[in-house]
Amino acid sequence: MGHSLLGISRRWLCLVIVWLAAHQTAMAQQLPEVAFAGFAYAGAASTMDTRFPYSRRYEEAVKSSGASVGQGLFRQLQAAAPAHLRIIPQIEALQGRDQALAVALVIGAETVSVEQLGAMHKLMVLVRGQSMFFDFKSMNVVRAYPVSFAYVDVLDHAPSQDEIQARVQMVYEGSGDKAGMLTRFVQSVAKAQIPTQVPRYLQVTAVQLKPEALDILPAYLKSEHGVAETWAADLISEAISTRAGVPIVPYAKGYAIGNVMSMRVSDGTVFELKLPQPDYAIKVELSGFRKVKFSEVPGGGASFVYGAYAQLHIEEPLSGKAYLNTALKNGETRVIPARQQYVDDFPHFYDAINGLFVKLAQVMDGKGDEKWLRTAAAAKDIDYQIASTRELIKQCK
Repeated sequence: MGHSLLGISRRWLCLVIVWLAAHQTAMAQQLPEVAFAGFAYAGAASTMDTRFPYSRRYEEAVKSSGASVGQGLFRQLQAAAPAHLRIIPQIEALQGRDQALAVALVIGAETVSVEQLGAMHKLMVLVRGQSMFFDFKSMNVVRAYPVSFAYVDVLDHAPSQDEIQARVQMVYEGSGDKAGMLTRFVQSVAKAQIPTQVPRYLQVTAVQLKPEALDILPAYLKSEHGVAETWAADLISEAISTRAGVPIVPYAKGYAIGNVMSMRVSDGTVFELKLPQPDYAIKVELSGFRKVKFSEVPGGGASFVYGAYAQLHIEEPLSGKAYLNTALKNGETRVIPARQQYVDDFPHFYDAINGLFVKLAQVMDGKGDEKWLRTAAAAKDIDYQIASTRELIKQCK
């Protein structure tokens, strides 16, 4: 009798295992297939070498080793096994379908800055981009998730071109326990979801920097018209996308002309992608920065509060309905030793403004510090505004 029961139990176990395997296979077959389009740059092909000189050299260095950035990304995507979609290698495999989805890592901005602070030289490398999902047949952008990486180093000499290029490689491949641009792209794709229904879109549509805010920014953010505005738009876009978990249409003034974004893949293919019109528009103003001495520190030095001030407005353009409309402030405390002869204030101001957007995005997703929000926001009805904004965020996921 016991042996019979044991045999039955084993048969049931086998049936369950077979059913689970079949179920998983069926689920895998139901996942939307997305072709990997490659590693790309935003903007006109004729400007690539001047806008992305170090990224292009990095790409060529990878090629000289017998590989390519695109091939490495595809291998990482396969190993990551995205939860909500299946990556395939060729766009051609999607021919004949009503919708042919593809994804690419699209680099939108490369900034390399060297500033001299007394005898020291500060090197900053910043690369920003998008995990861009688009329909290959209609050439419409379907989803976009901002990704970026910044690396800052301080040297006792002016950095050579080789030293700069080494830091650019770190930005792409990571440094220590910090994931670089390539891994961050893979991570964003692994979490991405392609909605079955037509989604609603968020986009930063207008950015303004008051003179008192613009004065604090370093020279490289004021070198050309529109650079500072694009930097600010990318800052809040990435905060909302990563912390609230929603895609966000790229800031059009920074990436597109006439709401059409040109994208050149590393194999030479050029796509002209249409950006969707936003259902919800974000308008942001950087109002100013302020440094205030907070207290003396035992042993010498002092602590300072670095404050950032902004005005944020989120509305539905068609109806004019406002969801969020408030001034915001955020402070970050930093200790400056008395022996430190030169103080670069901008990284601390950056932490303050980035912290403002990150904390706000976390509250918008229902996971942040609401006590901070009530202190930071000037609007008296901020609880009602945030409740409305949370409903908006749900519509965009």
